[in-house]
Amino acid sequence: MSNIGIIGAGHIGGTLARRLVALGHTVEVANSRGPDSLAAFAAESGARAVTVEQAVKDKDLIVVSIPEKAIPALPAGLFRDVPASVPVIDTGNYYPRERDGRIEPIEAGKTESRWVADTLGHTVVKVFNNIYFENLAKGGRPKGAPDRVALPVSGDDRAHKAVVIALLDELGFDAVDNGGLDESWRHQPDTPAYSGNRDVAGVKEQLAAASPARTEKFRAA
Repeated sequence: MSNIGIIGAGHIGGTLARRLVALGHTVEVANSRGPDSLAAFAAESGARAVTVEQAVKDKDLIVVSIPEKAIPALPAGLFRDVPASVPVIDTGNYYPRERDGRIEPIEAGKTESRWVADTLGHTVVKVFNNIYFENLAKGGRPKGAPDRVALPVSGDDRAHKAVVIALLDELGFDAVDNGGLDESWRHQPDTPAYSGNRDVAGVKEQLAAASPARTEKFRAA
């Protein structure tokens, strides 16, 4: 079992914490308001509430599940001492009109997760961004089940992706390797794979059908 740190206890981060604890992993969760604000969540989920700095220390895997606008507000150098061998999952999406405001590099064409990786100073694997949290909580199925959902996985480090794909399998989902971070636009918001809930063949079709042009409603006004 792994030591996993999660930054963010919202719909996706909180759901992952609950599920990973249930699978036997040691999970520490942090948010911007401090451990005291997570006391009730920790008691309910079995995860340990910690500071953001503790959430990235001595971990086998780290999950960042916070709004894009909150990424630059993380402590400076937070990932400086995180070994390059540690996979970091980015579950986020860019919602400029509803939440995040204008992020110029993304507006200029940089993929969301490439921007996250550059801002954190650590490569990331983009996954869990296209699944509704209730489906993540209840949608896992045994390997080989006809209704098993597949999730796209994008990242530059093959070893990191292998760890993430194994974790998906443990959670009850198949994976489709979508290549590097610069291809992660294929499962950004308003693409066919966004909230698609398809099997491996279906997800591959969705990724192939995606357009690199960001739609107007997912550009800053």
